[in-house]
Amino acid sequence: MEILNQINEFLKQNLGEFGPLIVVGILGLFMILVTIPLMLNQPEDPLKKLQKSNSAPKNNKKEKKERLRTASRNEQLEKFANFLEPKDQEEYSAVQLKLRQAGYQSKDAVRFYHFAQFALGIVGILIGVSLVTVFAGDQEFDSTQLLIRVLVPGVVGYFVPKYWITRRVEERKEAIVNGFPDTLDLMLVCVEAGQSLDQAIVRVAAEMKASYPDIALEFEVVAYEMKAGKEKDTVLRDFATRCGVQDVSAFVTVMIQSAAFGTSIADALRVYSDEMRDKRVMRAEEAANKLPTKMTLATMMLTVPPLLVILVGPSAKGIMAFGAQ
Repeated sequence: MEILNQINEFLKQNLGEFGPLIVVGILGLFMILVTIPLMLNQPEDPLKKLQKSNSAPKNNKKEKKERLRTASRNEQLEKFANFLEPKDQEEYSAVQLKLRQAGYQSKDAVRFYHFAQFALGIVGILIGVSLVTVFAGDQEFDSTQLLIRVLVPGVVGYFVPKYWITRRVEERKEAIVNGFPDTLDLMLVCVEAGQSLDQAIVRVAAEMKASYPDIALEFEVVAYEMKAGKEKDTVLRDFATRCGVQDVSAFVTVMIQSAAFGTSIADALRVYSDEMRDKRVMRAEEAANKLPTKMTLATMMLTVPPLLVILVGPSAKGIMAFGAQ
């Protein structure tokens, strides 16, 4: 007991009144950070593995379908599925759609996203605790200041993945918008050469990987879904939803209406590709017209103060010298 009292007094003298609580919190967070990787890397029990290999499956078709459905899922994160996935199906679908719009097509994307929020939140709290204890020196904080300095880095770390995903979605939408006119031109060439729409989509997905990988990936997903036997209208609508771009949604509407009314797909593609090229030229002109306005403020801030110093400086110096006489 005397040793514990001495340690307690030592912590209070060096870390303040909340010294013992801070040390206990640091040890608890350290144990959490050590325990989670150990649990994730826990190997499978050999006895269970042997039982699985020796037990005859009762329903082979069902197990094969389940293996195909979960083949690319991370078994380590599967243990924490209830903790890392939203319970509400609508919330889960919304997060999954946003991650797909950011380019993360994996089945475990939602789990990795919430795990990143959890891990970065803990790291932020550890940074806040270190700022209060190690880097604060002899400075003392009240309870409110202590909570702010500990919790604010944790909150920032928790929202970093959300900010990253939002930026990634915007950048990917811009890349899709920039590459969509060229993609339509290539698709028009393929259709006019005698290929069907499905073959044209496969060719576009293969040819556009080097220049526009984002739009090529989306067309590749469309090609795979069509090969799997999914209805074409549903595949195209899902394609528009994943991209989240107005031009792609209008293109999907044109393709569905062209197939429904029996009109030529080549004519529809020709008209729409011309419109997309005009829109791209208009966007470039709009950006060029905004440039002088954006440069005006910077030019004034960088040129007017030195010009005033050059013009007014000698006069001001002369007036001060005359007043001194």
